[in-house]
Amino acid sequence: MTPSYKGRFAPSPTGYLHVGNAWVAILAWLDARRKGGAFILRVEDLDEARSRDIYRQAMVDDLRWLGIDWDEGPDVGGPAAPYEQRLRRGRYEQALERLREARELYPCFCARSRLLSIASAPQGLFGDEPRYDRRCLRLSDAERAELAATKQPSLRLHVPDDALVTVDDRLLGRTTARPAEGGDFVVRRADGVIAYHLAVVVDDHAMGVTDVIRGADLFPSAFRQVYLAERLGYAPPRYAHVPLVVDEEGRRLAKRHGDLSLRALREAGVRPQQLVGLLLWLAGQLDRPEPMRPAEAMDGFDLARLPRHPVVWRAAYTAWLQGNADL
Repeated sequence: MTPSYKGRFAPSPTGYLHVGNAWVAILAWLDARRKGGAFILRVEDLDEARSRDIYRQAMVDDLRWLGIDWDEGPDVGGPAAPYEQRLRRGRYEQALERLREARELYPCFCARSRLLSIASAPQGLFGDEPRYDRRCLRLSDAERAELAATKQPSLRLHVPDDALVTVDDRLLGRTTARPAEGGDFVVRRADGVIAYHLAVVVDDHAMGVTDVIRGADLFPSAFRQVYLAERLGYAPPRYAHVPLVVDEEGRRLAKRHGDLSLRALREAGVRPQQLVGLLLWLAGQLDRPEPMRPAEAMDGFDLARLPRHPVVWRAAYTAWLQGNADL
């Protein structure tokens, strides 16, 4: 038992939860409950322009339909309330002020079109995004004042080239990397929206999160977040980046896969026990897919049995859930 364990699931209310979200939520919940830990539901709704109340309520309803509960969250409260990021802006601004006082932030006036045209692309962990060339880091105070008169800047965190970060992932092992390989990154957008990296670091610390289980696509983010946590004087959580659920073309399941939303499956008559059992089978926890509630899998759950490759969601799985095929 690990009484000090506290896990979390933190979706964004920009659409209905889908099978990929359910996969992560179930794994995170089981790992926490198996170790006698607490579990948090946090709503990552920083981008208020894309977030919707209908999706906020749907995520609560759909998670409870799956058989997942939480000790702290937007509907039950808790010692670290509020649990909606849009209501926590003051905490993020305090963290920005600490970084500003340490002279680790600088304003960036570059337009999105310029950022997309930057030719210097990093390799390795950050190979899927252009590396910022630090043009605005080199601006004089006079140049910044002139630009600020006509354009609201974003804020970037300067990451020294020699900074090293080690992430000891429970599934992927121990990796040391230089977060500067991905370039100085934005912590507040030009429109004032707090960036994901800053918000998640501040919230995980404030809420006492000890363990983060999330998709493997976020593994590179861990290096930036650990670095940022260290700059703020926080102890970073333990990570476990689980394999993604992808479609038959290898694309990560997303909100575009509308027929695989939990809401669509519910409306099609799928029982939650069927979906949970199928996902646990794909996660290596069951010998065969069979109806099961999450709590029934708690005793034998072991994150180490997860596959080390993406899990392909086949059309036959949807047909099986709907009672139209055998596996």
